[in-house]
Amino acid sequence: MEHPIRIAPSLLAADFSRLGDEVRSVEAGGADWLHLDVMDGHFVPNLTFGPFVCQAIDKVAAQPLDVHLMITDPWQYADAFLDAGADCLTFHVEVAAKGDARALLRRIRARGAKAGLSLQPDTPAEALRPFVGELDLVLVMSVFAGFGGQKFMPEVLTKVPAIRAMGFDGEVAIDGGIGPSTIAAAAKAGVNVFVAGTAVFGASDRAARIAELRALAAAAR
Repeated sequence: MEHPIRIAPSLLAADFSRLGDEVRSVEAGGADWLHLDVMDGHFVPNLTFGPFVCQAIDKVAAQPLDVHLMITDPWQYADAFLDAGADCLTFHVEVAAKGDARALLRRIRARGAKAGLSLQPDTPAEALRPFVGELDLVLVMSVFAGFGGQKFMPEVLTKVPAIRAMGFDGEVAIDGGIGPSTIAAAAKAGVNVFVAGTAVFGASDRAARIAELRALAAAAR
C-alpha cells in the first residue's frame, strides 16, 4: 500500500509569539499535518511545551496534530495529550522497557488516535519488531532528538526497507534536516511523512516551499 505524501511542518520552528497565525499560515500553504515536538528535559536535554499548548494549537488548527513525545514517561502523559487534541501520538522505542509499550500503543489506538514509535539514529530497526502489529506510524529520526542545528543523517534511511520487511504497512515519517536537498532521498527510501521545521517556517514563501517539497518527494517515489 502506498501512503499519501504528507508534509508536516514542525511548530518548534514557528514564532511562538504568534502561534495561531503561524498555524494558519502553514495550513493555508498546504500543510497536511502539524508536528509538535514535546521534550521533557530528561529523555532529551531541552524542554518545550506540554498539553496546554497542544490544546491551544488544537483550537486553531484544521489539520491533524502529529505529537512526538521525546519523553521518558509517555505512560504518565499520553492521555493528557490525547485529551488536548493529539491525532497521532508517537513515543520512543528507547523507553519501551520502562513500562508496557504494547499496552500504551493499544490505549492510544483505542482512543481513536494513530499510535507511533520513534527511533533515534543509533537505534536499529529491529527494536520495533515486537510492536509492529500495534503501530500506525514509525518515525525515523534523521538527527538526534532534542538537539538543534544537526545535519541530516542519510545512513538512517536503510531502516525504512528493514521496517517494511518486518511486515509493517503503516506510515513512515522522518524528522531532522528535511528540506529540498534531502527529501528526495527519504522519499525514495519509502518515507511518506516529512517533518520539516526551518525549511518551511524559514521560507519567504511557505506555500511555495511546501509545494516544492511535495513535488520533490513525489518525483522520487
